[in-house]
Amino acid sequence: MGLLERIAAPQDLRDLSDDQLELLASEIRDLMIRTVATNTGHLGPNLGVVELTLAMHRVFDSPSDKIVFDTGHQSYVHKLVTGRAGDFGTLRREGGMSGYPSQSESDHDLVENSHASTALSYADGLAKAFTIRGEDRHVVAVIGDGALTGGMAWEALNNIAIQHDSKLVIVVNDNGRSYTPTIGGLATALTSLRTNPRYELLLDMVKRRLNAVPGIGAMAYDALHAVKKGLKDAVAPQGLFEDLGLKYVGPVDGHDRHAVEQALTSAKKFGGPVIVHAITRKGYGYDPAERHEADQFHSPGPFDVQTGAEKPKGRIWTDHFSDAMVRLGESRQDIVAITAAMMHPVGLDAFQARFPERTFDVGIAEQHAATSAAGLAMGGLHPVFAVYATFLNRAFDQVLMDCALHRAGVTFVLDRSGVTGDDGASHNGMWDMSLLQVVPGLRLAAPRDIARLNELLDEAVEVDDAPTVVRFPKGPPPEDIPTVGKLGGADVLVRNGTKDVLVLGVGSMAEVAVGVAERLTAQGIGVTVVDPRWVKPIDPALVEAAADHGLVVTIEDNGVTGGVGASFLQALTAADVRTPVRIHGIPQEFLDHAKRPKILEAIGLTPQSIALDTIERLGALTPAPLPRDVSL
Repeated sequence: MGLLERIAAPQDLRDLSDDQLELLASEIRDLMIRTVATNTGHLGPNLGVVELTLAMHRVFDSPSDKIVFDTGHQSYVHKLVTGRAGDFGTLRREGGMSGYPSQSESDHDLVENSHASTALSYADGLAKAFTIRGEDRHVVAVIGDGALTGGMAWEALNNIAIQHDSKLVIVVNDNGRSYTPTIGGLATALTSLRTNPRYELLLDMVKRRLNAVPGIGAMAYDALHAVKKGLKDAVAPQGLFEDLGLKYVGPVDGHDRHAVEQALTSAKKFGGPVIVHAITRKGYGYDPAERHEADQFHSPGPFDVQTGAEKPKGRIWTDHFSDAMVRLGESRQDIVAITAAMMHPVGLDAFQARFPERTFDVGIAEQHAATSAAGLAMGGLHPVFAVYATFLNRAFDQVLMDCALHRAGVTFVLDRSGVTGDDGASHNGMWDMSLLQVVPGLRLAAPRDIARLNELLDEAVEVDDAPTVVRFPKGPPPEDIPTVGKLGGADVLVRNGTKDVLVLGVGSMAEVAVGVAERLTAQGIGVTVVDPRWVKPIDPALVEAAADHGLVVTIEDNGVTGGVGASFLQALTAADVRTPVRIHGIPQEFLDHAKRPKILEAIGLTPQSIALDTIERLGALTPAPLPRDVSL
């Protein structure tokens, strides 16, 4: 029986010897490596916080004391020492353990935090609440993987600094990286803290020697202490935090558990907000991860445990976008690229390699990225900001007021739109088409295949008087779906029989729409399938076509509330078109993690489910119901 199997709660860690804790750390790393090798997940960040997490749970009393992770993908070790080691093999599988903190899993998880730079705000509120309620409890916020590059984190620090009685410990897990090396002025300052000698050693030595001088020693030390800030800035510029009024401890070696425990114990005794600066290495303890230059196995696909070699995988939508960006960059000197700390995940690394002077990584700062893009557009360039669809939510005001209001020609490319699956509720890109519908002047495209991705991206970057958006899903693309005709600016994909049903298949749902048509045609139902291509604004030709059909069916991988279907229905109402509409999309709820096909099946976004619903609806609209073949 291994040591990890005996850890039912964090309190069990306190009875272990140093040798046992070292063995436990090894067992934890081994389990994480073996599990992520098959299940996938965030390996590099968690390998880097093993000793740090053990130290936190030995010093603080979770769940009475609250530990909040930023970002939440650093929480695997926390899960393992809070009684969930036996279930770790289900990581990211349907019905199994989440890849992020989860309230439904454990009382030790409070914040289901997988959007970065938010933990300090949660922690600020928690600490204030405990103070007001007179509760003697600590809050620990673990912030790392580049999350301090996000502006929200600094808004929180600004407020935390004046809460002198908040029992709040901020652990800066400084591994110098988000996905890839962290950039910006903050990163440079933290690098200085990492590499320069600690001023406390010098200051303590001087204090001891001066205080030993009878009569004048204490006064001399006080004079020296008055220039402490200048000395500190010269030797180790930790004034970065202390100028805000925050007590600073560190830097400490985050892989030296004993040193981290000492630092945390000191911070815990202080009674006010304290920053503990821990230096860690992403991927620590697993050689293939440490040597992986791109991202230290931040989130690898399936890999061989012995060699670290990732299993072969086909090209995904992101790879094709990457090629398209290089092509655009070569043909147009005004094209520039922006990413928010995700150069490789969104496919801009090839553009960066080819055009480094035209590529900007702004850190985990989507709001800044959007407004900076507006500035680039005002300066005569055409910026392409590539970002996961779920993260564009964070920059909605900037899209609305900074880009659209100023008619800035900015192109937003939304990777991982729709249902993404394994990463759970926070990563499904199911909000963007609803949010963006309300933005005046914005144009939104959803390609169904790679030919359309190239086509629509080319069209998007030609627009210089309004923001444009191109969205595509996670994973491999389908084979190109041919066009059989045009309807305004839309592509007709199927035209069979009479005009019984008009099906609008949006983006990746065009393939589903074609499958629906096959089933309806087999039942003798006339059907027209259209890919709108541009879903905002609504093409007037589609409104006219709807008037000529008996039923309209819309299919989208976006929330049903306020999405494309709802907007199309509104357009029909405004045009006094009375054709009934059936809207199929993602239910407006937070979806559990599972593989994308399983989720699509569960929420009814399959050809079979939609075809049956369509037949039932047609039956309700006609005096003699159309035949229903249960073998559909």
